Parts: sequence; C-alpha cells; structure tokens
Amino acid sequence: MSDRDDFGAFFVGFFVGSISGAIAALLLAPQSGEETRTMIKDRAIELRDQASTTIEETVARAEKTAQDAVKRAETMLEQAKKRAGEIAEKGQVILEEGKEKFAKSTKTAPKKTTETKKAT
Repeated sequence: MSDRDDFGAFFVGFFVGSISGAIAALLLAPQSGEETRTMIKDRAIELRDQASTTIEETVARAEKTAQDAVKRAETMLEQAKKRAGEIAEKGQVILEEGKEKFAKSTKTAPKKTTETKKAT
C-alpha cells in the first residue's frame, strides 16, 4: 500500500512540476504577449483534455474493480450458503441418530418401579 502512496505522491509532484515548468517556459519565452497567451490557452485545452481522459479511465477502472468485488462477494456468499446447507444436513443426520440412540436406550433400559408402603 505504501508503494502506491509513494507512486501517487511522485506522480502528483511530477504533474505539478511539469505544469509549473511549462508555464515558466511560456512566460519567459521571447515571444509577444499575444503569442504567449495563445500558447497558454492551447496548452490549457490540451491539459483539460488529458485530465478528462485520465478521469474517465480512472472511473472506468474503479467501476470494473467494484463490479469484480461484487462478483467475488456473490461467489463467496454462494459458497457460504452451500457450506451452511451441508453443515445443516450433517447436523440433522446427527440429531436423528441421537434420537434413535435415545429411543433404543429407553426401550432396553430396565424399568425401575417404586412401591410405596402405606402407613397403617
């Protein structure tokens, strides 16, 4: 994660430095004011178009990543449901076996009778 943060900081610094350098070069160039303004305007249009393209690409990647995450979550949910069903079936089998053992043990166990004596 820190590699991404370092790259992002580098990219932002590179972008800001490039723009600053371009503006400084345009302002210090030996041209008339009219030519300089035209170059700045053209360059601003280029940068706006590049930014729009970059934003569109980033949004598309984010949407794709979100869709992939949703698909993975749905897959995991299906697997969890399947596993829960399997566990429930095993639990039901164990419960039935336990009931049968209990029924057998109550039938085969000797019955105890208690006789009460009447006091006379």
